[in-house]
Amino acid sequence: MITTVILINNIWYHKIKHQPGHKLCYLFAAVFLTGLVSCKKLIDVEPQSNVTVNNYYRNYTEVNSALNGCYNGLQEPLNYEWMLTELRSDNVVQHAPTSASSINDDFNDLNLYTLSAQNPQIYNYYLSVYKNIRNINYVLKSLGVSYNNGQLIYSEATAKVTAAQKTQLIGQALYLRAYHYFNLVRLFGGMFILTEPVIPSEAKQINRSSVPATYQLILADLLGAKNQFSRTAYGAIASAELGRANVWATEGLLAKVYLTLNQKTEALALLNDIITNSGYGLESTYSRVFSINNEMNKEILFAVRYKAGLVGLGNPMANFYAPSGSGDAIVPGDGSWYNCPSQVDLISAFKTPSGNNAIDSRKTVNIASYGTTSTPFYNNKFISAELYKSDAENDFPVLRYADILLMKAEATGFDGATGTAVTIINQIRQRAGAVNYVSGTFNTGFYLYPASGTGAISDATSFQTALLNERRLELAFENQRFFDLVRNNVLVATIKNHYVLDYALFYTKYKRGTADALGANVTEQKMLLPIPQREIDVNNEIVIPQNPGY
Repeated sequence: MITTVILINNIWYHKIKHQPGHKLCYLFAAVFLTGLVSCKKLIDVEPQSNVTVNNYYRNYTEVNSALNGCYNGLQEPLNYEWMLTELRSDNVVQHAPTSASSINDDFNDLNLYTLSAQNPQIYNYYLSVYKNIRNINYVLKSLGVSYNNGQLIYSEATAKVTAAQKTQLIGQALYLRAYHYFNLVRLFGGMFILTEPVIPSEAKQINRSSVPATYQLILADLLGAKNQFSRTAYGAIASAELGRANVWATEGLLAKVYLTLNQKTEALALLNDIITNSGYGLESTYSRVFSINNEMNKEILFAVRYKAGLVGLGNPMANFYAPSGSGDAIVPGDGSWYNCPSQVDLISAFKTPSGNNAIDSRKTVNIASYGTTSTPFYNNKFISAELYKSDAENDFPVLRYADILLMKAEATGFDGATGTAVTIINQIRQRAGAVNYVSGTFNTGFYLYPASGTGAISDATSFQTALLNERRLELAFENQRFFDLVRNNVLVATIKNHYVLDYALFYTKYKRGTADALGANVTEQKMLLPIPQREIDVNNEIVIPQNPGY
């Protein structure tokens, strides 16, 4: 299994914020070339192919550079992650489903839940994630960390590092590995558990583990990482360390794992610790959260970082998501109009009534329009001014404070119209511009939920609807919606309804029958992606089980 991963050879990069005058370092093998530049981010370049290295990394500089590469290994999966999450949710439609391009066929199958195990976009994501897991395992091997029978084992490091350096490096590497496996298990089910570097012949003997066994690894990694980190509050974190995993990011991800496992008590304890002690908080406005002039702000617990300037670290999402046929009007080099917002479903969920009424300020951050067609809207969230194609500065948020608050509301559950959970939802809505409800039609305006009467949240069912709606609007295009719907057991019903809502504008173009006929393809089995068929076919040592329905 994963034999292709073991043979991959490529270059890795990393950036972290720092002050002008710090070094821009390029590391090739054991040769370090260092120069002083005036920039705000540190970039390391390191070959990934370490299969023949017996001693792995030998000292702190080499291990840290390798770890930097693992951070940048988070970028490639994001090129595909939206296809497997947002495109399979009610947030996104195919802007041009009748295009004859092969990649468009791949997107159609994902959007319509008609995909096969041969879908190349699934394989591209899967391969990019396992490549980075392999790189993380090299780092952990050098630090003396192994995993056996559900437990992390800490041995003497082969690399020469101090005790303080070792704990920080281990914590970060464990966080990154858990992040990858958490995404994999939610998308594919039980996974191939690789926790140390292996050669191809060894890899072929490793079969899929169960879902519980995969979560056992994730929990071990996150609990292990949590124990390695100091509890430094946001305001005291050195600027050079912003962007690296820390105890608060670890607790936040661990809380999301616990929510997914329906262990709400455990999640709530972690979320309360972050809220009380981390120093993170909401930015004053929604737009400030995503400004390229305010990166790693107090709302961002963890993000995948990008760096413009033709250094191989630019964010390509602007060109992915900008409208096709727009030339240089939106971004240099035109766009592809991927990740297109669902016009009737998502766009109408943002309340922006005309006149002097309150409007949801999140809409213009997330969505913009181009042209005069009946479907002019595009994903605007990760589009910023850029000089070159596919070279934007925007970081991609993985975990932010608004998510922490909304997870607390979910873990708390409905506790009354004036309870903690509804108060949190109102806190998020107020930042976006919601006002007190006085009169009129509640559902057409942008209001806070009142304590009683019209618009009040009165039971657990209406609370779940309000919470999922708030997460949808707040975290739009951050690859959260699909997982939220699955975790709350409403994905199938939501997607079937989505096909109905956006049928006339979009889904009728597929010419594959009625909305009900399209909805018939959406089943609980199809919530999981197939294991790439190529992974199954190339292994002549063991039989790899495919997910049901494929």
